[in-house]
Amino acid sequence: MAKMRLKLATPQDVRRTLARVANMTINGEIDPKAANTIILACNAVLSSLRTDEQQKKIDELEKLLEDVTRGS
Repeated sequence: MAKMRLKLATPQDVRRTLARVANMTINGEIDPKAANTIILACNAVLSSLRTDEQQKKIDELEKLLEDVTRGS
């Protein structure tokens, strides 16, 4: 199998990768086991991205709360 570069930096990248892997699997261009491995990796990356985004929002809310508390 040829080397494949996958961009997984954003949820949109993950979505594109999943669509690409699905098409490759349907067209017989990639082994289903390899495709499953990539899909599992995409799910792990997507979960991590969501966690990072949630933490960023929590941090922003905590800062806003501190600013409001100080202003009172």
